[in-house]
Amino acid sequence: MALYEHVFLARQDASAQQVEDLTAQMTGIVEGLGGKVVKMENWGVRSLTYRMNKNRKAHFVLMNIDAPSAAITEIERQERISEDVIRYLTIRVEEHEEGPSAMMRKADRDRDRDDRGGGFRGDREGGFRGDREGGGFRGGADREAGGFRGDRGPRRPRDDEGAPAASVEE
Repeated sequence: MALYEHVFLARQDASAQQVEDLTAQMTGIVEGLGGKVVKMENWGVRSLTYRMNKNRKAHFVLMNIDAPSAAITEIERQERISEDVIRYLTIRVEEHEEGPSAMMRKADRDRDRDDRGGGFRGDREGGFRGDREGGGFRGGADREAGGFRGDRGPRRPRDDEGAPAASVEE
């Protein structure tokens, strides 16, 4: 049997119970046709990059499947029929990824970051950039000297305003 990663997006207004029922239905189809769902991850409701069928958010579900191609064909057919499924994608893989998927690792990393209290929330002492003198990114000294020029060095003096521009002779 072949190995597949299958992701489907369910409508935002579908309840969590409806998404679980839909996942159980897809799992039942796979098992009924002689395959098995190795791993199932519910990534929760996430924002979509662009609107799909008037939806701005969707429930994301990942399923790692070990099944014959007939099972994949059938779950994709059922997802086309279902009004709750916005999109789906199935990819055949050489082997399944061990442990949590990249999306779940990202969620864990974000949760750890929140526990530490880091990030740009303005809850640091002195407020957001308020502890710097002169304000702005580089303070008042650079601004008074003609602005920060990075690696370019100081500006060259301007020519006299009233004099005509020098022409280059060939």
